[in-house]
Amino acid sequence: MLGNFSYCNPTKLYFGEDSLEYLRDELKNYGERILLVYGGGSIKKNGIYDDVMKILNESHKTVYELSGVMPNPTVEKLYEGVSIAREHQVDLILAVGGGSVCDYAKAVSVSAYCNEDPWDKYYLKMEDVDNEIIPVGCVLTMVGTGSEMNGGAVITNHETKLKIGHVFGENVFPKFSILNPVYTYTLPTYQMVAGFYDIMSHILEQYFSGSDDNTSDYIMEGLLKSLIHSSQIAVKNPQDYEARSNIMWTATWALNTLVAKGKTTDWMVHMIGQAVGAYTDATHGMTLSAVSMAYYRYIMPYALDKFKRFALNVWNVSPEGKSDETIALEGLKAMEDYMNHLGLVMNIHDLGVTDEMIEGIADATFSMNGGYKELSHDEIVGILKASM
Repeated sequence: MLGNFSYCNPTKLYFGEDSLEYLRDELKNYGERILLVYGGGSIKKNGIYDDVMKILNESHKTVYELSGVMPNPTVEKLYEGVSIAREHQVDLILAVGGGSVCDYAKAVSVSAYCNEDPWDKYYLKMEDVDNEIIPVGCVLTMVGTGSEMNGGAVITNHETKLKIGHVFGENVFPKFSILNPVYTYTLPTYQMVAGFYDIMSHILEQYFSGSDDNTSDYIMEGLLKSLIHSSQIAVKNPQDYEARSNIMWTATWALNTLVAKGKTTDWMVHMIGQAVGAYTDATHGMTLSAVSMAYYRYIMPYALDKFKRFALNVWNVSPEGKSDETIALEGLKAMEDYMNHLGLVMNIHDLGVTDEMIEGIADATFSMNGGYKELSHDEIVGILKASM
């Protein structure tokens, strides 16, 4: 295992069917004014809102509500949250929802007392936080992003057609997160499976980098096998607690920074997918699935040994009498079959991308150099065309 690194994850997790009760204990650590952030209102239909409000009221908190956080939070919505948080001088931002809501809460937390334009400072210039940060807590209702235990916050600017994620440091991580797998039961199938692939993509973005014997790779292979197994059960029975709890736990460990240690990491599927999302506002996990096969088939020759290992250790491809290339390709075919079985979107045309958008999407794609091939603009165009 090569490289030097430090590791710290300050987020405290509460997991299980009774985990919300721990919110009472956590609220004792913060002041009176709470900004409750959530999405389109599903938490009011499924009862989670009432449960959270009951605890907040019994804890004698003053609650300011900010609803309508969209699946791809916009810069305009960020400014709205900044205004409310600053006006009421909130002591804690409590995000109740999926990864986008958690992302949004963190973006507001670093932006409320920022003396510059936060979009310019954090998302264009990628600068660090040098102002007061409002603490964040999360009650998770959808799995996929891992936002409950990391510093990531993705914001979309429709005017400039950019969707950018800033991975902040441990000072921005949620102070606590509450993970009740039952809260994920009512999610529509489309959103559920999109979340499943988001988890897989997070793992693959880190797995497909480096060539050393790395402990992180062994961990990721185990996480992938667990996800593949449990996701196929959950598609048949979304209320299988064992499957949904395993998936929820895998999602957290896929992107809480642990398995990235000792790795360079890739992230090109996310860069291309996020650019697609900026143009189409499509569901994040589906933008990833739609470009993945074209991308991985393109870079496979540059990392044949790793793709062979992926086929053998994750997809159980038989190596007998086969070339390394054949084994690697069979692994990718097994992955593609699995994705089709889940019902994932497998091309960007189905997300609304037209031929006329290709050049613009490629222009909006940030090229990373941590994987096996740093892509040129023309190569990104080629992958997008192959994804149509």
